[in-house]
Amino acid sequence: MLRLTVRFWIAGLALLTLSRLALVAWLWPRVSAVEGLWPVMLGGLRMDVVVLAMLSAPLAVFGPWLGQRLGAVRFTAYWYRFAWVLLAFLEICSPQFLMEYDTRPNRLFFEYLLYPREVGEMLVKGYLGMLAAGLAVLALAIWASRRIFRPGTPDRRLPLAWRVIASVVLLLTMFLAIRGTLAHRPINPATVAFSADAMVNALPLNGFYSVTYAAYRMKDERSASALYGAMPEAEALAIVREGAGMTEPSRVEGIPTLHRQVATVRRDKPLNVVMIVEESLGAQYVGTLGGRGLTPALDALYDEGWAFTRAYATGTRSVRGLEALSTGFLPTPAEAVLKLPRAQTQFFTIAELLGRQGFHSRFLYGGEAHFDNMRAFFLGNGFNEVVDRGNAFRQPNFVGSWGASDEDMFNELHRLLSVGGEQPTFTLAFSVTNHSPWEYPTGRITPEGEPASVDNSVRYADWALGDFFRKAREAPYWKNTVFLVVADHDARVGGASLVPVRHFHIPALILGADVAPRRDDRLVSQVDLAPTLLSVMGVDSEHPMPGRDLTRATDGGRAIMQYGDNFGYLVGDDLVVLEPDKPARQFHYTMPEGLEPRELSPSLARTALGHALWPEFAYRQGQYRLPPR
Repeated sequence: MLRLTVRFWIAGLALLTLSRLALVAWLWPRVSAVEGLWPVMLGGLRMDVVVLAMLSAPLAVFGPWLGQRLGAVRFTAYWYRFAWVLLAFLEICSPQFLMEYDTRPNRLFFEYLLYPREVGEMLVKGYLGMLAAGLAVLALAIWASRRIFRPGTPDRRLPLAWRVIASVVLLLTMFLAIRGTLAHRPINPATVAFSADAMVNALPLNGFYSVTYAAYRMKDERSASALYGAMPEAEALAIVREGAGMTEPSRVEGIPTLHRQVATVRRDKPLNVVMIVEESLGAQYVGTLGGRGLTPALDALYDEGWAFTRAYATGTRSVRGLEALSTGFLPTPAEAVLKLPRAQTQFFTIAELLGRQGFHSRFLYGGEAHFDNMRAFFLGNGFNEVVDRGNAFRQPNFVGSWGASDEDMFNELHRLLSVGGEQPTFTLAFSVTNHSPWEYPTGRITPEGEPASVDNSVRYADWALGDFFRKAREAPYWKNTVFLVVADHDARVGGASLVPVRHFHIPALILGADVAPRRDDRLVSQVDLAPTLLSVMGVDSEHPMPGRDLTRATDGGRAIMQYGDNFGYLVGDDLVVLEPDKPARQFHYTMPEGLEPRELSPSLARTALGHALWPEFAYRQGQYRLPPR
């Protein structure tokens, strides 16, 4: 058994080191920009020792007692084969994960395993070559494991005293190796983080450690206070209330942010409202926002409505964007509330609020709404119906891996709005096309370069959006409907910074009915859009949303961003970043992606911390809801 353990350590260190070197070579411009070769490799060696000790500790400690038995030796050989192949598999997964999410495999690795059909189709259709190469390397690793970890002969039996000494020494050695340090805190990702580039900080980790650490941190639903530090709940609440402009105390105990919002636009009858959430449509593609000019239809719409030029997403995933837009809840390092157990009922949504005022609310989606728990959350919190691929789109023009195309979704939206009666409606419509593997119907756009690309997918999504609004302007519902067009997040968010602010920049505009064209250059967060729509619709309300009604707000605004474990709070040009187990840092931000370190403002850091911690208090104590009818 001892020989097998030694072989496992040698083979494991070789595998993980070669993998890390390959990643460093691939990502050399990012690594060299922060002079990160040796920090990555030395930090990686520390993390690899931790992982190998975790996987071998029990067998090593009990080896002096069981190594003389052939059955135990065979079990050890099979275990090391499995462990070594598992290490190889997670290293094989790392390049694609880095391409998509700019980090090592993390909690998303588990989440996507819940949707094997969608993910399988995406891999086959969008990454077949990479999938084939990965399977080939995995097959080679399985073959090599059989060669490296042959059982061999049992160990020589040691005297009792030597067995006790060997086990104690191995136990202490493995304990120190797993702990990774003699400091009072065990080793963790912050220990080997050294740069302002979050992706480079992930390279010293290995796939196995990154995934298991993510699983470990899921135990407490990603407590913000455990990551960023403590603050009295009352202080965090006061910070959030002040930021939202709440001056009167809540009239209902247990809902501390409940406040009255009187609409600034007075109407005899409230408008219908439609939120159109565009998948992965970052500002980098939108010409009006300084992007690459792939969205002529959206650019034209920007001249026709209330156009926000500095709107920012709260996160990097669709559920985070849907969370901000449908509930107005602030982001946290935990899952979005759509997937958290305590939010499945009696959690505030604007559908619940509007339902109390006689609205019929629906969620419209071209895919299957069980994905990311959307169906259960929406139906449990005020939505009257979910219209998705399972119960609509009987004769779609095109169906890809993620569902019916954007034009099919917009055709269904147009039909639903056209048959509307006297009852006012709220519709949350979510597109699917602009997602890898970049599938869309032919004949709508003229592709440039490789047809299956994000650029052409953006072009198609923009065509479908423009086609819908051409029909909507001529429809009877136009005059009594207000539309919000907004992205859920950018595509493939990443960058050489702790929070890549430019990739949180998204399009957002309000148009329709009697909305006058205007350009708004204030900082806007996704959580501000729902309160603002209530005023534009002409709906007086009482709700707990901490976002700002932009029809009233006069200051320059702020943006709130959750990027993995890092939390960003942007005011003007000042960005405060909260990192796990580290002091807050402040940067001067210049568009599109310049970040320069600045002296930390204690008051701004406390404001950021309050906004990071309050959502956790509100969620755990059931404080984000409407009072009983």
